[in-house]
Amino acid sequence: MPTVPAPPTAPPKPTWEPKQQEPPYWLRPTIRIRLTLLYGGMFLIAGILLLAIIYMLAAQALQVGSELPFKIVSGQVTSDVCNFHGITTPDAANAAMNTCVNHQRQQALDTLLNRSLLALVGLSVIAFAFGYAMAGRVLSPLGRITRTARQVAGTDLSRRIELDGPDDELKELADTFDEMLDRLERAFTAQQRFVGNASHELRTPLAINRTLLEVHLSDPQVPPELKQLGKTLLATNERSEQLVEGLLLLARSDNQIVERKPVDLAEVASRAIDQTRGEAEERGVEIRGERAPAVVQGNGVLLERIALNLVQNAVRYNVAEGGWVEVTTELRSGQAVLVVSNTGPVVPAYEIDNLFEPFRRLRTERTGSDKGVGLGLSIARSVARAHGGRIVAEPREGGGLVMRVSLPV
Repeated sequence: MPTVPAPPTAPPKPTWEPKQQEPPYWLRPTIRIRLTLLYGGMFLIAGILLLAIIYMLAAQALQVGSELPFKIVSGQVTSDVCNFHGITTPDAANAAMNTCVNHQRQQALDTLLNRSLLALVGLSVIAFAFGYAMAGRVLSPLGRITRTARQVAGTDLSRRIELDGPDDELKELADTFDEMLDRLERAFTAQQRFVGNASHELRTPLAINRTLLEVHLSDPQVPPELKQLGKTLLATNERSEQLVEGLLLLARSDNQIVERKPVDLAEVASRAIDQTRGEAEERGVEIRGERAPAVVQGNGVLLERIALNLVQNAVRYNVAEGGWVEVTTELRSGQAVLVVSNTGPVVPAYEIDNLFEPFRRLRTERTGSDKGVGLGLSIARSVARAHGGRIVAEPREGGGLVMRVSLPV
């Protein structure tokens, strides 16, 4: 017997949920359709109201214009509006009556025109007020998106728009913005976790190396050759520690400051000068300048790092003899300003921007130097931006730089 083929098996069911079919574009309640219906309906309503008002005014004017402005009493024509005195012939009477009727019709038309203009002005005021209210209602989601974006700009990445309403372009924009915030929050959290882990993983071995080197250098039986090698390794280890600290501080200071407290830039600058005074005396650099009180809202440790980096750079990149550094603070145009000026080598204007890049130095890039690790100005700019301010460098006539930090009060 011939074998009967088995019935075909049904295809396997998909393991994912099928995507819902979106309605056609012309059926979606898009903003274009809503605005078209809204303003088209407003125009239609305004036209109907204006037509009704003009119709009533025209009817009233026709009623007034159809009344005869004269009467015939005892065979004589009399009127309260027109002048029929001194009329003796029928032709003169007909001409006077025609003139009187035309005058009354003109008055009715003038009254209709004036009242129509008043009605148009009133409807215009109502239309503008209603249009302003409806435009505000339609654009209110944009205001909500803007307020959320401003809150996110203050590092509150947990905020979401979560816009309700019809599935139009604004809701699509809000949902896309929420998805972007989710990714930003995950990236920011991962960065913070990385900074915390790197802070521990990088500092610990460097601290161990420094301790071992210091222990071996303290042994009086160490040969001079090994002691010199130990000092070199200790200096290299110290430089690596500075580099790690600078990188971690640069990563942390790239974000907005959440917790702010009153900080006086004059006090911050004075503490930075105290920490740099010994190095300045060794290099023969004079530190001067008047520091007026200038209180800002920010992080005192980070602001002190700005002043310290600027003063240290001004001392280290100076002339060999007769050099000076001037540090001033003041309030100017609603901003607190810290200015650090110094003598030093001539800096071309086209190299100013490069000085703020990490590991960039004047006329050298990623090269060894005993003056720092090349992160001082990068950290200063990052901290200034995190406080909502900015830092500007200008070449000083005769050599050196003028560094100006402006922070909002």
